Amino acid sequence: MLPSKPKHRFPALNGRSVSYAVLHYPAGTVNPPHTHPRSAVLPFLVYGTLQVRFVNTTNKLIPQTLQVGDMIVFPKGLVHFHYNADGQNPALAISGMGSANAGTVSVPKNVFTTGIDDNIFSKSFKTDAATILQIKGGLSPKP
Repeated sequence: MLPSKPKHRFPALNGRSVSYAVLHYPAGTVNPPHTHPRSAVLPFLVYGTLQVRFVNTTNKLIPQTLQVGDMIVFPKGLVHFHYNADGQNPALAISGMGSANAGTVSVPKNVFTTGIDDNIFSKSFKTDAATILQIKGGLSPKP
């Protein structure tokens, strides 16, 4: 799930090293694992419920389920994701960032669509080339 395009511009934020994103999550959707290399992120849940997870520096998955009014901090550069596990209702979050350009690095796309040789993937993930091709196929843009 990608942040919605800004509908309003806030000139007072220019040069202040802050930004925000409004994130809409239809029922059952996920914002895949990603990082923000230039900022921590503070999502605030406006409505719905949202499962959020991040991987800390000891490779431990930190789980949290946000309810309306809850927030969590994703430290700068750490892998995290959001999942609306509710199959019936949408969720909406507003994320504040401590950078005018936090950047987003999508783990699946940045790993599997970069041209790294399939043999390297097969060895790294201890699987076969057919599985790697299936993963890559699922990440390709649909016509």
